[in-house]
Amino acid sequence: MKLFIAGLATETNSFSPIPTGRLAFEESQVTRQATQEPPNLFSAPMHEWRRMGEDLGWEVHEGFCAFAQPAGPTIRATYEEYRNNILSDMKAANPDVVLLTMHGAMIADGYDDCEGDLLTHARALVGPNVVIGLEIDPHSHLTEAMMSAADLIIAYKEYPHTDTPDRARELFTLAADTVAGKIKPVMQAYDCRMITMFHTSRQPMRGFVDEMMAAEGTGGILSLSLSHGFPWGDCADVGARMLAITDGDADLATKTAQAYGERLWSLREAFRPDWPSIPKALDLVDAAPKTPLVLADFADNAGGGAPADSTFVLQDVLNRGMKDIALGIFWDPVLVRMCQDVGVGGSMQVRLGGKIDKTSGDPVDLMVTLRGIRDDMWQMMGETEMPMGTGVWLEADGVHMILSTLRTQAFHPKAFTDLGLDLSQLRAVVVKSSQHFYAGFAPIAAEIHYINGPGAITPDYANIAYTKRDPNYWPKVENPF
Repeated sequence: MKLFIAGLATETNSFSPIPTGRLAFEESQVTRQATQEPPNLFSAPMHEWRRMGEDLGWEVHEGFCAFAQPAGPTIRATYEEYRNNILSDMKAANPDVVLLTMHGAMIADGYDDCEGDLLTHARALVGPNVVIGLEIDPHSHLTEAMMSAADLIIAYKEYPHTDTPDRARELFTLAADTVAGKIKPVMQAYDCRMITMFHTSRQPMRGFVDEMMAAEGTGGILSLSLSHGFPWGDCADVGARMLAITDGDADLATKTAQAYGERLWSLREAFRPDWPSIPKALDLVDAAPKTPLVLADFADNAGGGAPADSTFVLQDVLNRGMKDIALGIFWDPVLVRMCQDVGVGGSMQVRLGGKIDKTSGDPVDLMVTLRGIRDDMWQMMGETEMPMGTGVWLEADGVHMILSTLRTQAFHPKAFTDLGLDLSQLRAVVVKSSQHFYAGFAPIAAEIHYINGPGAITPDYANIAYTKRDPNYWPKVENPF
């Protein structure tokens, strides 16, 4: 049995000012030997597939693999080159099973559905009898092209995404059972007509995910996935869709997807953002009996394609004269380079943030002391290490700012503590992240709050400036059904 594995992933924010080209991918990973390199969020499945395939005595062929941080649309020539690399490697492998790791919300110039395009080419290449499986991020656009070309699609269930290896093992097992003739997977999807964020770390999503997992493997249901959708991807298919895979029973798949989709719809009021503004969030810090509070600067999350250099929260912290507050991670490679010259303990006048776009706010001029600097930093994201590049800790009269050379969100307290900052002594930690911070920061947080503030991915789902998606979705329309 011959297995082919490969990957191509980035999450596209159509409204981001940052283009995604060759350098963006090369800064993260471009390789034909991903399983010989440390696993990251998107390459971790390939490690699982190689191990499981070799354990069965399969012949494993590893193809091209490329991942980039979320940003704006991918340059057309870059996407086409990388797609064609995967297809040429696939052709040479002549596989019985194809397993791909992708994001599910990748948009390139001229391609609103990169996943569907790649899968369609793959199906045409390998023919109807080869099993094609796809693992995707739940913040994906589940399209008809993807459904038509693949035999199996499985999305991570957790947000934060701590379960990519688990879902990889699940996909491999189903693919192996399919090629062995033990099962005949049938996929059906249900359009929930919702655009919002679903945090699985708390109710009611925690219970919803637990219900999905309990149903898998029972009554002919092979797998259940919720494609949350990525709200800032301007395409016709953006939005939540429920996916059911059953063993040879299309009617059961249709009914199951609809039942879970309707269950999600019934919970919608719990997903309506009711978060504090920046001033109200800082009021919570002032009033907190126990610290530190962790505040999510949701709208400046690099993991959603934001620049990660906005200054809105920092400005309010400074204007209030607050102390013992940490903020990060600011993407500012130019300032990090200047800090490398100054050295730890040095003081300097800096201009921080507000460089990339109007959604970043205005730059902030500060006199700072360089408290820490470290090369080759990384954070934990579930079981995988996420690179951060060179990190810097700056202090301005009790306000602590963490910077990095790589644009990344705050996944874990390591981004702060590895530079020497003791978070237990602070009143608040403001993380530039939407949700992936949760697993790492929840254990140290007295309280966690999400800020409804300005930035590149504001949680105003009813008023995102779509040009390709029809307006019939909740919460723009109270009852889109």
